[in-house]
Amino acid sequence: MAGGKEGKEPKQPRLPDLRSRLRSELGRIDEQLGGLLDAMERLQGLLNAVVAISREVELNAVLYRIVTTAMDLVGTRYGALGVVDESGERLGQFIAAGLSEQQRADLSGVGLPLGLGVLGYLIRHPEPLRIDDISAHPASVGFPPGHPHLRTLLGVAIIVRGEIYGDLYLSERLDGQPFDVNDENILVALASAAGIAIDNVRLFERVRAGSEQFQRLLLPTLPDLRPFTAAAIYRPAAEPSRLGGDWYDAMLLPDNVVAVVIGDVVGHDLEAAAAMAATRNMLRALLFEQRNPPGAVLSQLDRTLHAITDNPVTTTSLARIEPDGPAWRLHWSSAGHVPPLLITPERRAEFLFAEPGLPLGVDTEQPRPDHTHPLLPDTTVVFFTDGLVEHPEHPIDESLKELADLAIAHADLPLEDFVQALADHHPSDGHDDMAILAVRTPHS
Repeated sequence: MAGGKEGKEPKQPRLPDLRSRLRSELGRIDEQLGGLLDAMERLQGLLNAVVAISREVELNAVLYRIVTTAMDLVGTRYGALGVVDESGERLGQFIAAGLSEQQRADLSGVGLPLGLGVLGYLIRHPEPLRIDDISAHPASVGFPPGHPHLRTLLGVAIIVRGEIYGDLYLSERLDGQPFDVNDENILVALASAAGIAIDNVRLFERVRAGSEQFQRLLLPTLPDLRPFTAAAIYRPAAEPSRLGGDWYDAMLLPDNVVAVVIGDVVGHDLEAAAAMAATRNMLRALLFEQRNPPGAVLSQLDRTLHAITDNPVTTTSLARIEPDGPAWRLHWSSAGHVPPLLITPERRAEFLFAEPGLPLGVDTEQPRPDHTHPLLPDTTVVFFTDGLVEHPEHPIDESLKELADLAIAHADLPLEDFVQALADHHPSDGHDDMAILAVRTPHS
């Protein structure tokens, strides 16, 4: 063939090399997807954590939840939150999690950390702090006797309204690795949300305290009812900022009669509180002006409220404790209210179930029945609102039995301590406010 050269074919990559490069690329993509999935899971965990923290309505519960949530998100053995004192230089409160019962016992004689050493360093320098070896840090002063040995630390400041509230600390990742930038980022984000949650719950507590104070100002101080003894207590609902419509009252009437009333206006707002005050004051006036039986007084009250107010529906019980020979007699009428509880001198409990009648504000034309029951000397009659016994997961009969058992267990206490015990150990879920008024007949 005359003088020509054949062209060379381009060199093709060998198939094994191509497969190797493909596996490498797929591995890199898989690693990136895995990292993205981990990041998404961490983000979802953070969002869930923020929601959980925000649901708490008690400050101490919020602080503890912040610590345990941080431990779960990062995966650590120990966690703590230190709240700075008024000076802003030391810790005034310290919430720790992860310690075993034995470790807590070993530290029982040691006071809470004051914010010295590494903890103090974070107070003075509120930037995120990651330490791989605590003992090697220049600010380290060691651990008190009985304290578990900690090697690693991750700490971030919690800021509330532009000021340092405290510091959130984590120590010892469960996998034994030092803390990394991802751990730091997730803790910084959590601390930011924690600052808002702390601020919110502090505001809630101020509102709740103000609401409770307002509610108590509307309730009377019980007068001297001798020869009877009496005690009353009011507890607001667990949910913050809810005004209630529960009230009680008692007064001496002529002829050695004591009148007792307890009631509950439907609703949890300023309107309910105002309606409660108006109803109580109107009922007082009717009691002083009339000597009618309780049913007639409630009928007159219902007609008057209907004529001059637009009050919400109200349940109430009105009772008179009247002389009956050498003993006494309970004479009462109910407007849709829970029955009173009787504790006999022999410390037996009995609910005085009777026709309850309709609540106030439903039908002013319906008659209101009266009921009577003899009372021996040293008998306790307990009037209460349904917030003491209502629980969405328990039948009302079960809650009433629990209340009766509770009353028997504390029946020998002075009445002030008795009503306190009922309020402290009530069978309800605390979603509603509650009022208790107990009256004890004289000894023979």
